[in-house]
Amino acid sequence: MKAIQIKKHGDVEVLNCSEINEPVCPPNKIKIKVKACSINHLDIWVRSGIPGLNLPLPLILGSDGAGFVTEVGNKIKSFKVNDEVIVQPGTYDKNSIMVKNGKENFSKTYGILGETEDGVQAEYVILDPINVYLKPKHLSFIEAASMPLVFMTSYQMLVERAKLINDEIVLIYGGTSGIGMAAIQIARDIGAKIITTVGNDNKIEYAMNLGADYVINHNDDDMLKKIKDITSRGVDVVFEHIGPLTWQNSLKSLSIGGRIVTCGATTGKSVSIDLRHLFMKQQTILGSTMSSISVFKKVINKINDRKYLPYIDKVYKFKDVKEAHLRMENRKHFGKIILTP
Repeated sequence: MKAIQIKKHGDVEVLNCSEINEPVCPPNKIKIKVKACSINHLDIWVRSGIPGLNLPLPLILGSDGAGFVTEVGNKIKSFKVNDEVIVQPGTYDKNSIMVKNGKENFSKTYGILGETEDGVQAEYVILDPINVYLKPKHLSFIEAASMPLVFMTSYQMLVERAKLINDEIVLIYGGTSGIGMAAIQIARDIGAKIITTVGNDNKIEYAMNLGADYVINHNDDDMLKKIKDITSRGVDVVFEHIGPLTWQNSLKSLSIGGRIVTCGATTGKSVSIDLRHLFMKQQTILGSTMSSISVFKKVINKINDRKYLPYIDKVYKFKDVKEAHLRMENRKHFGKIILTP
């Protein structure tokens, strides 16, 4: 079978559309024929190599996927052959104390498909039932594959961590990225006022159509002034996933009592902070990774209720995976990039 696999870290040249053996389904697992899977920034980081994290190589990439069940282990009773399913990308030890307390993503055992173990960018995958959920019926496989990781991550950030509420003002970086478009929809559903940023003026209309109230080009020198023209008191929540490039603007735009919530470091890992401003303005900085299973289920319910919608940028075949990665790295995408076998 075909699979997107890396055997070492590096640029797009390390990506291989490999021919590997089709996996055999054990009694306690489920075998799925993958119809579509998406690319996240996590794939770029994993491919490039994450400093301080020794990833298992060779490794099949991919956290998000959708397909149908082709085989069910004889110990599994919850699924049947031909069920159309979607992949929940978090992995964990069911016996962990944090998992038993419903905080799967806080467990030291927590991992992510396509990072800590083989992912779903393959024609067939073998998964634990904890990673398999019925696909929302109104979505195509391509649409369904675009949603899990970015929506569960964004919901955890905005709702569970930052506690964003109706009529608060939120600043969301990268409104046309996968995680940005998810965050906009979640904030819109809450009833918050949304300021988002884009990398060029060609993306402004797209971000407005997603539901943003204001769109700013984050390459403009007067970006901070534009935010203050919109809200003189500052924003209540900053949705961060970029890092050093935006960090100072994030701090300066934050209101008294405001919260920065971050899930990523696209432009680097180190930032500076003036502690005096932090404590005098009673601000909060929050880290966030993925989500609990209860949050994932809430996201699926919202998708089923059509509160959250898929936005697909472009669909590539496995053989064109290098081109797909370059499109994301060059920030040319509007929404999610999808791969199909």
